[in-house]
Amino acid sequence: MIYGGQSTEHSVSCISAGAIMAHLDPQRFNIVPIGITHDGAWVPNSLELSALIESLKADGSRMPSVDDTGEHVQPTLGGRRGEFRYVAGPRVGEVYAQVDVVFPVLHGMNGEDGTIQGLLDLTGVPYVGNGVLSSAVGMDKVFTKKLAREAGIPVTPELVLTEPRDLTEEEQSRLGLPVFVKPARGGSSIGISKVTSWEDLPLALKEAFNNDDKAIIEAMIHGREVECGVLQRPAGDLVASVPAMLEGTEDGDEGFYGFDAKYVDDTVSATIPAPLEESMIQSIRDWSVATFEALGCEGLARVDFFATDKGPVFNEINTMPGFTPISMYPQMFQASGVEYAELLTILVERALAS
Repeated sequence: MIYGGQSTEHSVSCISAGAIMAHLDPQRFNIVPIGITHDGAWVPNSLELSALIESLKADGSRMPSVDDTGEHVQPTLGGRRGEFRYVAGPRVGEVYAQVDVVFPVLHGMNGEDGTIQGLLDLTGVPYVGNGVLSSAVGMDKVFTKKLAREAGIPVTPELVLTEPRDLTEEEQSRLGLPVFVKPARGGSSIGISKVTSWEDLPLALKEAFNNDDKAIIEAMIHGREVECGVLQRPAGDLVASVPAMLEGTEDGDEGFYGFDAKYVDDTVSATIPAPLEESMIQSIRDWSVATFEALGCEGLARVDFFATDKGPVFNEINTMPGFTPISMYPQMFQASGVEYAELLTILVERALAS
């Protein structure tokens, strides 16, 4: 189990890892925890992270993080597959663990973008979830949309910027207001702003570019926010969950489904299954699988849509969706008849089988 990381989603990763550690079958799996600090040190860690979830309920300002204990480990390259050795501390050179599979519960940059997947490929150890290409493409909203369009999947209109600038009248007219300004590569709604006046665009772009060197401006789509999970079973067959419809996403202080709404506030609820017409539900499930295949995904993904009067419109994909207690991915599969512990077992078995 690898968690934490150097991205802005470090704390979310820790919470996800805590939930997974609390639900993996202890009779079947021996969990070896490794936390990555904000500075990138890999720390052997035996903390019961699930306890931190309870602390968040009492104090939403206390977000967990991986502390540097001075003992560091690294995967062995060119040695025994799945071997981790101490590289700092009093036990340098000793073997910390020999693992059969890695569950990289990492969100955001340097974790969900193909980087750690490439490192694990070099070690030869199987891992849960998507590979290098699908992780990198799924992390970058620009390339995600390019592949989705190529596959015929309806997507939101957008404009891509590599530096802050004013928009032309034609660009403003094409996008309309409101717009959402986002870092092109990011997650958990960090760095995202809702702009209702073009005068506020420079500040929103500054926030986006503080988190990435590429920003995307998306037109607001008027429709209900719907999410759908895709799971790949050990034999390779794909299963789409029943979709979830989010409600109250605009009721918080942020005015949209931002970080606080996702992880701190109690303003957002989900109806599972989504109360939509059967034809809309089937279209969302079909488009979710099509998106999964278009990006060459592996193992799991959460695919987000807007349900509009003209049908589903693709918003984005999450190649390592949150596994916190209130995360949609496990909730959707629970509503589809797959309990949390079974879901985790399927993911590990798929990694071992691939």
